[in-house]
Amino acid sequence: MIKLENLHVHYQTDQGRVHAVRGINLEVQPGQFYTLLGPSGCGKTTTLRSVAGLETPDEGEIYVGDDLVFSSSRKIVVPPYRRDIGMVFQSYAIWPHLNVFENVAFPLREMKRRFSQQELRNRVAQALTLVQLDGLMDRPAPFLSGGQQQRLALARALVKEPSVLLLDEPLSNLDAKLREETRFELRELVKRLGITTLYVTHDQLEALTMSDRVTVMDQGCIVQSGTPMEIYQAPQERFVANFIGLTNFVEGRVHRTAGGQNQIGEVETASGRLRCVLPDDIASGDSVVLLIRPEDITVAFDLSFHRENVLHGQVDALIFMGDALECQLLVGGQRLRTKLHPSSGIQRGQTVALHLPAGRCRVLRSS
Repeated sequence: MIKLENLHVHYQTDQGRVHAVRGINLEVQPGQFYTLLGPSGCGKTTTLRSVAGLETPDEGEIYVGDDLVFSSSRKIVVPPYRRDIGMVFQSYAIWPHLNVFENVAFPLREMKRRFSQQELRNRVAQALTLVQLDGLMDRPAPFLSGGQQQRLALARALVKEPSVLLLDEPLSNLDAKLREETRFELRELVKRLGITTLYVTHDQLEALTMSDRVTVMDQGCIVQSGTPMEIYQAPQERFVANFIGLTNFVEGRVHRTAGGQNQIGEVETASGRLRCVLPDDIASGDSVVLLIRPEDITVAFDLSFHRENVLHGQVDALIFMGDALECQLLVGGQRLRTKLHPSSGIQRGQTVALHLPAGRCRVLRSS
C-alpha cells in the first residue's frame, strides 16, 4: 500500500520558486498496478521520487505499507535505503563495470542481513529467472541489449522482494516492438508476484494497457483518477480527453436537457442539433463542448442514411496507419476525424454520411 496525503514539493530555479507538486492525495491498494500519467513537467516523477525518498517534500505525509516514511508535521524523513521499495529508473542505472550477477546482487550485499554465498546466488538466480535472463549471470552489463538491460534493472529491483515497486518510465528507451512485448511481460510479472506498483509514464497506451487505476496529472495537480476505461470513455476534463487518445471536440450550446444523471439531451452546434449525454449539472443555454472519439463515428457511403445524429462531410485527408485509415472530414466549418479499415475504399473529396451515436457523445461544460 502507498498513501500520499496533502503532498507539496517546491523547487528553486533561476526563475524563482516552482510549485512542482500541489497538495495531491492518492492511495494505492495492496497488489494494485497504479499509474501516474501526464505530460513532461506535470509532477509525476517528482511524486514518485518523493515516495522513494529521493526528494524531500515541503509538506504532507507518505506511507509505504504500514510505515510512515515522511511527515512534515512530525519531522519524519526515512532515508531511501530503509524504505521497503524497489525502483527502476528511466535510464536503468546499470553499473557498467559489473557483470549481470553483481548488478543484481548489489542490493543484497548492502542489506543489514548477511547472506551466505549460496543464498546470494540462489536469490540472484531466482530474480534473473523471473525476468528471463537466466544463463546470463557472467555477461558484462554493457554487452546486454536495451531490452535485456531494462529487465536487469527490474531484476535488481525485485531481488530484495520489496512490498512496493516504483517504475519511472522504464520502457521509454525501448523500440516500439520491444516496448509492446515488454508491457505485457512486466504487467504479468508484477501481478503474478502481487507487488504493489506505482508506475510513471507519459505514454497513454502504456497507462491504458497496464494499469488497474490511472491518475492523470497536470501542473502538479491531479486532474482525474479512475480505471483505464473510465479515463478513456468518460473524461471529466477537456485536458484528459485531449491528452488520452484522439478526440473530436465540437462547440455548442445546450438546447434541451433531460432529467436524471447522464441522460440524453440536445446540443445545438454549427453543424446541426445533436443528441448526446449531458452531465446532471448542465442547464439549457449553457455553452458546452461535445466529445466523441474517432472510433465511435460510423461512416456511411449512402447519403440517404437515416438515423439520429447524422451529419454529412467531405473527405479532406486520408492517413494510412497500417492497421487503420485515419479519415479527416470537413463538416460545416470544422474538421472531424474517424478511423476506418484500410480496405474501406474511401476516397479523398468524397461526400459521406457520419453517424455520431448519442450514447457515445459526451458533453463537458465549456471553459
